[in-house]
Amino acid sequence: MAEPAPGPVAVAREGGVLTLTLDRAEKRNALSAAVIEALHQSLDRADLDPDVRVVVLRGAGKDFCAGADLEELLASADQSPEENEASARRLGELFTRIRRLPKPIVARVHGRALAGGAGLATACDVVIAAASAQLGYPEVQRGFVPAMVATILRRLAGEKAALDLLLTGRVIGAEEARALGLVSRVAADESLDETVRAVSTALAGSGVSALALTKRLFMELDGLGFEEGIALGARVNAVARQTPEYREAIRRFLRR
Repeated sequence: MAEPAPGPVAVAREGGVLTLTLDRAEKRNALSAAVIEALHQSLDRADLDPDVRVVVLRGAGKDFCAGADLEELLASADQSPEENEASARRLGELFTRIRRLPKPIVARVHGRALAGGAGLATACDVVIAAASAQLGYPEVQRGFVPAMVATILRRLAGEKAALDLLLTGRVIGAEEARALGLVSRVAADESLDETVRAVSTALAGSGVSALALTKRLFMELDGLGFEEGIALGARVNAVARQTPEYREAIRRFLRR
């Protein structure tokens, strides 16, 4: 069922799956300030809505997202460093918001996901790309710096592969992106929607607290040593055993 959502991001919910569609096909879904704010607001609502269990992020038209809005970038040359830093930080906060949302976010990637668009896709928890999809970080070719995406890319792809992509700006296919760790799964173009639907439906049917605790544990493991990670896992394990969801799941299993 579609929900009224005027603006650059269309919102629809079916069951426990909330779909957010970047709705600027004529601009290849470029990340304008309005798009970024609309995504922040949509994720805030998803966080507070108990009926939303999973979020799917997709783009309208031929591409997932072409990156930053070039007209806004050009206009930013006349702004102060403080104003530009605040604008860039807002995009960075969106990447952080995606990681902190306790509900899984699935990116459905088709066409091109470039620059900030690649950053947006790879910030999501599960990235499902069409076989014909392409990802890249061409900022240097436009005299710009791939600054907001570098942290995500380096963590996913490692130093050498990440630096290669950032310095050359080359665009890669879905299979190479999967091999580098930027994409979770690659689906045939004709079965992309079916694959996304199957994954999001399965996630929506899983335990809410179990998913939230698993995502939080995974993100907090970043940067921890081995022993610290094991200790954190033990604490999360103890918390999980106290949830009603856990007890009911064990009872159901034992009744089989």
